[in-house]
Amino acid sequence: MINSKDFFLALDQLEKEKKINKDFFISALESALVSAYKKNFGEARSATVKLNPEKGTIKVYAYKTVVDEVNDPDKEVSIEDAKQIKSSYKVGDIIAEEVTPKNFGRIAAQTAKQVVMQRLREAERENLSAELNAKGDQLTTAIVRRKDAKNVYVELSGTEIEGVLSEKDIIPGETLEIGERIKVYIKRVRDGNFGAVVQVSRTTPEFVRRLFELEVPELTSGAVEIKSIAREAGNRTKMSVYASDPNIDAVGACVGTRGARINAVIHELNGEKIDVIPYSDDVFEYIANALSPAEVISVEINQDAKSSRVIVPDNKLSLAIGREGCNVRLAARLTGWKIDVKSETANAKEELSKQVQEVETDFDSASELGLFDDIEGIE
Repeated sequence: MINSKDFFLALDQLEKEKKINKDFFISALESALVSAYKKNFGEARSATVKLNPEKGTIKVYAYKTVVDEVNDPDKEVSIEDAKQIKSSYKVGDIIAEEVTPKNFGRIAAQTAKQVVMQRLREAERENLSAELNAKGDQLTTAIVRRKDAKNVYVELSGTEIEGVLSEKDIIPGETLEIGERIKVYIKRVRDGNFGAVVQVSRTTPEFVRRLFELEVPELTSGAVEIKSIAREAGNRTKMSVYASDPNIDAVGACVGTRGARINAVIHELNGEKIDVIPYSDDVFEYIANALSPAEVISVEINQDAKSSRVIVPDNKLSLAIGREGCNVRLAARLTGWKIDVKSETANAKEELSKQVQEVETDFDSASELGLFDDIEGIE
């Protein structure tokens, strides 16, 4: 028997300080000590280790099966020897015998140290993973620790957990330096070969949402609501906002005095353009707003196809479409409607062309019906 009261007191202390259940360690220790016992005193032995926190003891038990004839002394005992221990034993019974070696204390101490440290790291990782899972869909601060050809690895603030910024989660054109402190959005936490792997991002639309929530108290209080966000990271973001109270200017709350709030977000996004537009239940108005900063003359919609035709002044066409179609593309994603933008002149020509075609069609139909036969002789 090994008196290990100090050891169990240490487990109690770990439980209090690290908030890790003592039973978590005991179960792992019993398994590890069985392996240590077999390694030092015979692999063939069938043994178990019992830790008793109340008595502060560690005991090793070997198990043998009662048989008529012994073939394996490490696992079997004869019926004659068994009856000397207890007269009621019969063939097939299992006998447990304490076989705690005299020098097992040293082995137990070495094994316990390894197991406790390993399990402590595992438990802390699990606790941190649970905490991060609870923080999923949130913003956090991180420090850039290392980089490779495709990924940037960051240390999440207040933890020793590593976050991974993949190539697609880094804002195009930004250069992250080792030691730089940045904000990241926690996308998800998954199990890896060496513990939790936290996937973070700076390109998701939700990153912009969380940045605005840091700057705009009306968003966290619920007075202002973000209805939708469409983003092409590094280029432009469109965000529609709404306030149920008509006395609250939702757009103004997000922009801030002299643009202070929106500029703080733009700074974090390395100058990315942001359009904050008022949300409207009126589809015509919402689509027109979404094409900001372009001016809109009229909006026509096809409810069944969920498509729209938007007419803009000639000198605003390029602004409405945006560079490489970015503005109209984001407006469509923001509203959920297909948007076809036409200039005023192009639309007028198209309408005139339709009218001419209609006249020609009517003329052809009248001719086929012989409506012009009576006037063939008129010069």
